[in-house]
Amino acid sequence: MSDTGITIELTSAQIERVVRRASDGDGVSNLLGGLAGGAEMAPRYRALTESPRMSRSLLLGLLVLASFPANGDALAVTDVAARLDMSPSTTHRYLTTLLAVGLLEQDPRTRRYHTPRPG
Repeated sequence: MSDTGITIELTSAQIERVVRRASDGDGVSNLLGGLAGGAEMAPRYRALTESPRMSRSLLLGLLVLASFPANGDALAVTDVAARLDMSPSTTHRYLTTLLAVGLLEQDPRTRRYHTPRPG
């Protein structure tokens, strides 16, 4: 038991099953959909960024990832920046990082980003 309530510990296999089930069908957008609020940041996200117990940079990274549509449509840096009210240079750093770890892909011709397509 922690100071804030009950703690539940999951094994790696249990976590993997939860993530896999949560992402079935809609991919990362479904898993993270609660973070993004369409054209503007979700009010819950704003409250989380003010908490000293939360990692603001991780939340921003997840929000960037969640901004991509489930249908696999590609977005430009400026599209993501506008959706999240972030600067294009900061957005580009997040996209470059997500690209490097394989959570996003980039079309070499258009330079637009999209979530990995199955296959």
